[in-house]
Amino acid sequence: MELNAEKREQLGRAVKAVRESGGIPAELYGRGIPNIHLTVLAKEFVKVFKEAGENTVVQLVVGDERYPALIHDVSRGYLTNEVDHIDFYQVRMDEKITARIPLEFIGVAPGVRDKGGVLNKGVSEIEVEAFPGDLPHRFTVDIGVLDDVDKSLYVKDIVIPKGVEVLADMDMAIATVTPPMAEEVKVEEVAAPDLSTVKVETEEKKAERTKEKEDTV
Repeated sequence: MELNAEKREQLGRAVKAVRESGGIPAELYGRGIPNIHLTVLAKEFVKVFKEAGENTVVQLVVGDERYPALIHDVSRGYLTNEVDHIDFYQVRMDEKITARIPLEFIGVAPGVRDKGGVLNKGVSEIEVEAFPGDLPHRFTVDIGVLDDVDKSLYVKDIVIPKGVEVLADMDMAIATVTPPMAEEVKVEEVAAPDLSTVKVETEEKKAERTKEKEDTV
């Protein structure tokens, strides 16, 4: 997967012009190499990022140079939510790295569909170690085997490709069908008091009390 980039001279506030022209300011860095200021086209980056995510090696093409890198960090504008800065981390293809691989749950759990259970996804990504070229884009997890309540899928149930070492606990549950929640206990309504039994002062009583106050003055 390739992404074209150009070296960038604009720094600081000057990068505003880069964004206005349809580009995104970016930085390429890595262990033992100097930082390189880059610009990538927003339209091209959105397509590549959608497919590669943050755990697939992208070949940054800068003139005659090619840099294998991971999309390490994507910053978005507070108001627009559009990408306004990217950090690329250059990797060595002959050195293993650690990465967090997202889980993609597919299928329908019979324990939910047929028995009214609730699917709880306890884990959304798994940390692994591998050479950059062996990193999977995602792990696909079929929840169709969860055919009853209190049944779980574990890390050890994930199909792990060759060359990838899982760093998480293999007995950690990643999805569980829990029993349906108990019906809410209906609270009996408390009857409002019968105000007809409350004795209300008459105008005569009020007048008598007023006269007594006047006589004592």
